This record gives sequence, C-alpha cells and structure tokens, in this order.
Amino acid sequence: MRKLLFAACFACTLFAHAQDDLLNQLDSTQVQDTYATAAFKGLQVVTLQSTKMPAANEWYMVVSHRFGTVKNGFDTFFGLDNATTKLGGIYGVTNWLSLGFSRHTMLKVYEGSAKYRLARQSKDFPVDVVGYSTVDINSFLEKDDYPKLQFTDRLTYVQQLIVSRKVCDVLSLEVVPSFIHRNLHDAVLENENQVSVAAGGRMKLTRRMSLNLEYGYNFDKPDYYKNPLSVGLDIETGGHVFQLVFTNSQAMTESGYLTNAAGDWGKGDFFFGFNLYRVF
Repeated sequence: MRKLLFAACFACTLFAHAQDDLLNQLDSTQVQDTYATAAFKGLQVVTLQSTKMPAANEWYMVVSHRFGTVKNGFDTFFGLDNATTKLGGIYGVTNWLSLGFSRHTMLKVYEGSAKYRLARQSKDFPVDVVGYSTVDINSFLEKDDYPKLQFTDRLTYVQQLIVSRKVCDVLSLEVVPSFIHRNLHDAVLENENQVSVAAGGRMKLTRRMSLNLEYGYNFDKPDYYKNPLSVGLDIETGGHVFQLVFTNSQAMTESGYLTNAAGDWGKGDFFFGFNLYRVF
C-alpha cells in the first residue's frame, strides 16, 4: 500500500510539472500569436501601398489598368480608348522583405521596389510599420530632346514610411509620409524634391469585400496638379484580390500618382481602373 501511495504521489508530481511546462508553452505561443492580422487584404489600399507583406517564397503577379478620364464620355468611350497598363511581379524573399519589378506603359517607366517590415502591431505595440523604397527608370526620354541626357537623368527615387493600425475587425487606417526625388524634372510642372503625406483606410463590408479610401497632400506642389484622391472596392476571390479603382491620378508609379494627379473630381475628371493581384 505504501508503495502504491508513493507511486501515485510521484505520478501526480510528474503530471503537475508536465502541466506547468505545457501551460508555459501555451503562454509562450499566445505571446507570439498576439500580432494583429489582415489589417489590409491587398498589397495596396487603392493605389497607395498598404502594410500587407507577401509571405516568404510567395510570388505575386500584378496587372493594373487605368483608363483615360471619364469626362469625355462616348468620344473616348468613357476613357477606355486611353488606357495605361502596369505589369509586374513581387517576390517574398522572407516574411519581412519583398522585392518587386514592374513596367508601366505611361512614360515607358520601369520600376523596382523593396518593401520591408520594421514593426508589427501587437498587444505591446500599437501599429504596423513598413518601409517602401522604389526607383523609376523613365525610358520615354530621348536624346533628341535632351542632347546631354545620361542614364542617371532617367531616375526617380521614392522613400515611404507606412504606419497602419487595425482599429477593429472592420476598420483599418494608415498614414504614409513620402519623399520623392527626381534627377531630371520640368521646373514648371515638377519640383526636384517633394514631400507628401497620405492617409488611407479600409472598411470591411462583407467577408470578401471592403471599401477603401485614400488621400494625399503634397507640400509646395505646382498649381497644375491636384492632390490625389482615390476610392476603391476590394473583392477577394481565394487566389487573388481584385480591386476596382476610381481616382484623379492616372499614373500608377509611386512618384507619378502622388505628385502628378491631374484630374478634378469636382468637374467629373477622374479615371476608372483596376488592380489584380494573383498569388502563387
């Protein structure tokens, strides 16, 4: 009987230690899993980059269109006659770093990008923080127009800090300060250096749909251009996210849509388009 009691006590002691170890592991897992997820379902809010990152080894194919202004009606078939296209790919190098490359028909621009996570929203930290860097190569420029043209003159650089917060299950917000530098620019229409601050948000409508909005304010911008204002509708269909876009900026490069928005919403001068992201 004494041996049986000893064995029972020993078993209880082992069980208690095992239970403590298991609870410690569960607590550890819970701490690791407190990050906020799915603040944004798309890599872009509308045209503005979101804090969503591709997972390691994920490939994204990107197809985007911006049609011409709708204000000319049937003369240009509500802008379909003057479409511009973006084709590109994005690769998740790690869970915190992705690299992208795209080609834009507008100004025949090639764009390379890097997106990198700096911090994640959790119970101990209030926001997601992501950096985004791009370099544009304008292949539209000709030496006939610029006899002293060099390769570096074709380059435009953009540096952004993207800060977002998932406020609740249906609402996410972000703010994006940007710095844009052009090696070659038209002093009448553009500044060599420009600072922009944009804000965007996503409101979930259903399990697979959300309404998105973004606005950018440019400091010291030329009068010819407007501040970019865009509205979008996200439609998630399993393997891809389809975004319907209405915007006053036809360009799709970071430097283009932030600083060269020419449409005026008040005069019905805006552009319809879409973004399509397919993940592999």
